[in-house]
Amino acid sequence: MSRFRAPLSLRPNPVVDLPDTAMVMAAGLGKRMRPLTATRPKPLVQVAGRTLLDRTLDRLREAGIGRAVVNVHYLADSIEAHLKRGDQKLEVLISDEREKLLETGGGVVKALPLIDRDSFFVVNSDNLWVDGAVDTMKLIASRWDDSAMDALLLLVPYARAACHSGQGDFHMDPNGRLSRRKHGRVAPFVYTGIQLVSRRLFADPPEGAFSTNIFWDRAIEAGRLYGIVHPGLWFDVGTPQAVKRTEALLDLE
Repeated sequence: MSRFRAPLSLRPNPVVDLPDTAMVMAAGLGKRMRPLTATRPKPLVQVAGRTLLDRTLDRLREAGIGRAVVNVHYLADSIEAHLKRGDQKLEVLISDEREKLLETGGGVVKALPLIDRDSFFVVNSDNLWVDGAVDTMKLIASRWDDSAMDALLLLVPYARAACHSGQGDFHMDPNGRLSRRKHGRVAPFVYTGIQLVSRRLFADPPEGAFSTNIFWDRAIEAGRLYGIVHPGLWFDVGTPQAVKRTEALLDLE
């Protein structure tokens, strides 16, 4: 059980101001998912008959988010064609990275002109989560404190990070502020690929392709990178073996 104690600024607000836009990261090459990604992009890999991308968009739609900005690069035409078959309850815009893959940080920066909100979600398309008692996106929004945060990351305890093979990502202090994994140690929390961010996080970006880690490190130095613990289930669906394991654990086959 997590010992996280939320300060006043991190306790759920009675009225949730849910951001209505999410950036969905779907441009990666999917190398770890080979051979499944030899003929399809990773977001279109299926888990129990439904694509990872559709599962992510389902969750956004269910939370009441009205717009998704999806970046594309590898086999981009396939993703665009797939998205055209969606319903009208969720507006989907494409951030085109066909000419050059911009990684996570560069991808968000390129998409910013399509995002007309001061705060918005960023969600990776290669993870699958199950809510706890409260809708996950609404839970994150309820903990957002714009005066204190530049980014609020959804984390899962290392012991509950299903199908994850890393050493953890972050340490978290009693107030929810994050710091990096210590060298040679396992960190107690794993980043789920889901975060709520402010536009100011992306101020003065470098050129070209680069990782979001650059922005997170700035926020850590300023004491403005926070985390909350996901109370539900989370699966790192990054390999063919993880697809089968996720289906088995959720009894989705």
